[in-house]
Amino acid sequence: MKILIIGGGGREHALAWRLHKSPGVKQILASPGNPGIAQIATCLPSPPDIAGYATVAIENRVDLTVVGPEAPLVAGVVDEFHRRRLKIIGPTKAAAQLEGSKIFAKRFFERAGIPTAKSVQTDSFDDALNALRQFDLPLVIKADGLHAGKGVVIAQTQAEAAEAIERLGPSLVIEEFLQGEEVSFIGITNGSFLIPYAPSQDHKRVFDNDQGPNTGGMGAYTDRRILNAEQTGNIMERIIMPTLRQMRADGMPYTGFLYAGLMMTADGPKILEYNVRLGDPETQAILHSFDGDFLNLLQGGTSAKCSVCVTLAAQNYPGPPRTGDVITGIAEAEATGATVFHAGTKMEGDKLVTNGGRVLGVTASGETLRAAIDAAYTAVSKIHFEGMHYRTDIGQKGLARW
Repeated sequence: MKILIIGGGGREHALAWRLHKSPGVKQILASPGNPGIAQIATCLPSPPDIAGYATVAIENRVDLTVVGPEAPLVAGVVDEFHRRRLKIIGPTKAAAQLEGSKIFAKRFFERAGIPTAKSVQTDSFDDALNALRQFDLPLVIKADGLHAGKGVVIAQTQAEAAEAIERLGPSLVIEEFLQGEEVSFIGITNGSFLIPYAPSQDHKRVFDNDQGPNTGGMGAYTDRRILNAEQTGNIMERIIMPTLRQMRADGMPYTGFLYAGLMMTADGPKILEYNVRLGDPETQAILHSFDGDFLNLLQGGTSAKCSVCVTLAAQNYPGPPRTGDVITGIAEAEATGATVFHAGTKMEGDKLVTNGGRVLGVTASGETLRAAIDAAYTAVSKIHFEGMHYRTDIGQKGLARW
């Protein structure tokens, strides 16, 4: 089978890495890919538009396309592939609104009766400022549209809330702050039922102990003990299945990967947001701990192992990152048994340099979460580039379950 992967970040490197191990996969193409992906796949330039991806698939006789990032899905790449009768994993443009619009998603949750935070949706600065009076502090302000994980502000004061409205508005979701522990619940669905993968936890704040601004994700870990059987069943019954039923009822059946960002509250699980693709960096951890064939993973394979992904970020991230710094130590890191997924890298001559905010995802697995954490950070210690920073507490919340 010939596979095309759309994207060029750490998630896409993880997809290529796992697919490369599948005996049923004969060739992998990636557009645009990155230097890490290029070691195991053929990287092609990004086409000028989403129709170009379908052309690439036709010209290269691709059997199946897997979409990594959300932007092509929201733009309608799946609709274009369906129009040309090409196989692709992902939701249609209409269904991808679940991630593409925070306002659409919030109204969908309310219509489907899915437990979520109380909220107000606004389309003007005055409405947003007035809505602040309806909530206690802290409160959450979410910008509509795609913002690469950086369009959410948890405001501790009225001044912070007003500043966030000025910066992110006027199309906003303003909602109550939910207390609890966040969980990433990711699976694949045919539109009628979802097969979940191992639960995981992302670490979005830039500094240890969940301090500093939100990022696209500073690391993640997987561990079956994140959720017990009762919690998993509750999530499926109260959130996932009502979502799939309502999507069908609304005339936009959902297929492909579905990622529910959840808050496990004292009142049970509540939905924070949906993503319409695999998570990043959760994918690195999920795929690293899977022992079988990735093609079976797409059909619901599971693993009892734990794994940890630590994101190495560039100087100034999550602000405009400095780029062009030489990266060393990847071979030494991988010699420890870890895998280093490229997210924001490029080649300058014979040197690998930084080319984005989240540069590398250092990922390792173990029979226990402690073993996976230790293995990941041992590998991290081998890598260097100027201005490199990372969290040192990835997976610590999960240790309390052991």
